[in-house]
Amino acid sequence: MYPEELVIPMKQDLTNAGFEELRSAQEVDNKLANAEGTTLVVINSVCGCAAANARPAAKLAAQHSKKPNNLTTVFAGFDKEAVDQARKYMLPYPPSSPSMGLFKDGKLVHFIERHHIEGVSAEAIADNLKGAFDEYC
Repeated sequence: MYPEELVIPMKQDLTNAGFEELRSAQEVDNKLANAEGTTLVVINSVCGCAAANARPAAKLAAQHSKKPNNLTTVFAGFDKEAVDQARKYMLPYPPSSPSMGLFKDGKLVHFIERHHIEGVSAEAIADNLKGAFDEYC
C-alpha cells in the first residue's frame, strides 16, 4: 500500500478535473451494477506512464464534446477494495494499471490496457477514448 501523502496529489490530478473517486467496492457497484448510461473508470497508479500518459489522456478526453455520463477513478495500490471490484467488471482483461474501461449500461464496451498506454502519447490515448465516446456515448 502506497503512503497517502504520495497518492493524494495523483488522485487530485483527476478529481480536480471532474473525475469522481470511488474508494470502496460498494461505490464501484453503485456506479456499475445495473447502471444506465456510460461510465469511464480510470484505474490510476503511481507509475510514470500514469503521470505522463494515462492521467493527461483521461483529462483531454473528458473535454471532448461527447463524453460519458460518469467520469470515475480508482487508485491501484491504495484503494484495494475499489480496484479489485472494478477489475471484476473489467474481466476478461487481466489486472492492469493504469488502465481505462468504458461501460455502457453497466457492460464493458471499450478497454485500454497498460500496454496500450506505455510509450503512447497522451494525445493518441485521448483520441482512442474520444473514438469510443463517439461510438458509445
